[in-house]
Formats: sequence, C-alpha cells, structure tokens
Amino acid sequence: MVNKPRRRKQQSHLRTYLAIGVILALVVSSVSYAYVAGIGPFGKRSSSTTSTGTVPTLLYARINTSLGSFDVELFNTLTPHTVTNFVNLVNSGFYNDLVWHRIQKGFVIQTGDPRTKFGGGTRRTWGDNSSGVSVPFEYAPSLHNDEYYLAMASTGYKVGGTSQFYINLANNTFLDGNYAVFGKVISEYPVVQKIGSVPTINETMLGGAIQSEPADPVPYINSITMISGP
Repeated sequence: MVNKPRRRKQQSHLRTYLAIGVILALVVSSVSYAYVAGIGPFGKRSSSTTSTGTVPTLLYARINTSLGSFDVELFNTLTPHTVTNFVNLVNSGFYNDLVWHRIQKGFVIQTGDPRTKFGGGTRRTWGDNSSGVSVPFEYAPSLHNDEYYLAMASTGYKVGGTSQFYINLANNTFLDGNYAVFGKVISEYPVVQKIGSVPTINETMLGGAIQSEPADPVPYINSITMISGP
C-alpha cells in the first residue's frame, strides 16, 4: 500500500513530461514551417515558396557590352514568365554579339534582335525580329518605367514580348501599364548612358517608320551572364 501513491505520482510526472514534449514538438514544427513558408517574424525574406520549392525573389545578371559592363536586378516573383524567358535566352547565349539597334538619346536603348548579330542583317529591318518564343504580358503595378529600369519591347501596347528589351534613359512613366517592366540596372550607370550617347542615324524602316539607330561603330552586347548577386 505504501508504493501505490508513489507509482501514481511517477505516472503523473510521466504524463506531464509527455504533454510538455508534445507541445515543444508542435512549437518547433510551427516555427520550421513558418521559416520555410516565409510567414511571420520567422519567415525567410529573400525568397518565396511554391509547391515545387523555393523561388528566388530576385535574380541578377551582368550585361557585358563593347562599352563596358553593368549589372541588373530581375524581379522574378513579380514578373516570373518574363524573367524566366530572359534567363533562358541568357543561358542559351542568345544575346551574345547583338547590336543595341535602337538608341534614342534621353529616352531608351533597345536590343534583342537576333538578325543584328555582329552588326549584320539589313538596317531597315533591325528590330523586326525575335527569338520566336512569346511570353504573356505581365503588368506589375509597383514597377514603373523609371530611369534605368528594363522592360520588354513588343509589337504594341499590352502585348507580350519575346526577346527584345529596352532600358529607360529617363523617367518614362507614360509607358507604364503598356510594356512589362521586369528589372533595373543596379551598377555602372555611366555605361548605360554611354551607350545612349553614341552617334546615331535615322533609318527608314520597311514599314515607313523612322528609327534612330547607332552609326558605326555600333555598340554590342558581348554577352550576358547570370550572377549570384550584386
């Protein structure tokens, strides 16, 4: 009879320990989930998650040109289709040795026409060609055509792009909502302005429009490479 209360006390302690263990396990599990999912104060700030895994919020690329190099930041979560298309083209070497075929001082510089490779093709058709792979138009209201921001060129307002993109040389916010902004220059801004300041000529395109194109020597994209960060 003496031992019975002692056993009951031991069983009571055991139940308490088990309850505490279960609570701690639930807390650890909840914090771990919040960290992975990016929820609350424990969430990761640099990426978002999907059913297929972690998706970086930002990606980075280095654009090497005949007039110098500069880095760009790509808004992967805001414009995922546009950025994925751009990255695929970069990794395939698509942009290597293409001309900045459209240069309008104080407005934009534009590239991405594969028939301008090594300065070739017919100047009257520069800007008429693409990779042939289209992406849907992606409009992110928080992104604007401000100076040094990248956006997709297209055949018209609110039309998805392919491979051609432009960099704003000024705050061109009147373009907002019509062309998909997907990145921004984050280093070596003078290189961008240098490209935008080369001598130009006015070329009459096949459709009759006038395009401001670089005179010789033309500035090239030597290559674009993905980098780990700025």
